[in-house]
Amino acid sequence: MRRGLICFIFFLALFQFDLTGQQVTVNAKMDSVQIWIGQQTKLSFEFTQQPDQHVQAPLFSEVITPGLEIVDRANNDTLKAKDGYLQITQSYVVTAFEDTLLLIPPFPFVAGEDTVWSPELSLKVIQPFVIDTTQIQVADIKDVFKPRFSLWYFIKKAAPYLGLLILLAAIVYLIIHLSKKKPVDVQELLENKIPPYDLAIEKLNKIRQEKLWQQNRHKEYHSQLTDVLREYIEGQFLVPAPEMTSAEILAYFNFLKTENKEIYHNLQQILQLADLVKFAKWNVGPDEHELSLNNAFTFVNETNVKTEEEEEVEEHDIS
Repeated sequence: MRRGLICFIFFLALFQFDLTGQQVTVNAKMDSVQIWIGQQTKLSFEFTQQPDQHVQAPLFSEVITPGLEIVDRANNDTLKAKDGYLQITQSYVVTAFEDTLLLIPPFPFVAGEDTVWSPELSLKVIQPFVIDTTQIQVADIKDVFKPRFSLWYFIKKAAPYLGLLILLAAIVYLIIHLSKKKPVDVQELLENKIPPYDLAIEKLNKIRQEKLWQQNRHKEYHSQLTDVLREYIEGQFLVPAPEMTSAEILAYFNFLKTENKEIYHNLQQILQLADLVKFAKWNVGPDEHELSLNNAFTFVNETNVKTEEEEEVEEHDIS
């Protein structure tokens, strides 16, 4: 019987220890017990809890209590004590604008079914000087202040409007100028345009006369030669040959392998040899230089598609 009583007392002590271990403590303090009107001070609420506890602290929006206004709220500061408890601090920067004694009442901190109240505080707000209303004199209304003229300030303010005005003037000028310009006769341009074939033959003859490769200007010679062919292909077949690589041009003319295999190989020889000279600094003999030029003439002559007017002119010349 005595042994059972001892065990009961022991378990009761453990239970009481567990209850006290869950207890939440709350404290409140202010950095100053008195301030001047408009001066600021810090009000802090400190409460302790276990890590697994949830404590509902009071929430303030603009004032702590009537007359005590909140200027700023700091983030909660949490410290872990040696016994495992968490010490959480809520801080507010407050101020007051009335000469009075402010009483800060207790505020509830709720942990589950328990409520712990903060201690009561007081703050004395003092008027730092005495205002003698009998000595106040009403002054005349001052004239409107006229600042000195600043050219730089005027330029900064007027610059956007001036820029917009210049832009509008430029647009109006362009519209008037373009409206006075004589309309272009498209048909006249087409009639005066040199056919791709004639232009290519003219430029190839010029290359032959300049004899660039005989002057050891091999790279320039093959560059001009391929440029003439690319321009001719663009005008004759309406493909952007000047922007295409040699491989892309050969791929476009792949149909010539069956229709005119010799012409395809002529074009292939010109483009590949030019790439070797321009990019690989290939040493080329005289025969290969002449072969590229002759193949260029052949390619242009064999791929030229004559118009009906050109065929009529040729038939008239023959007759």
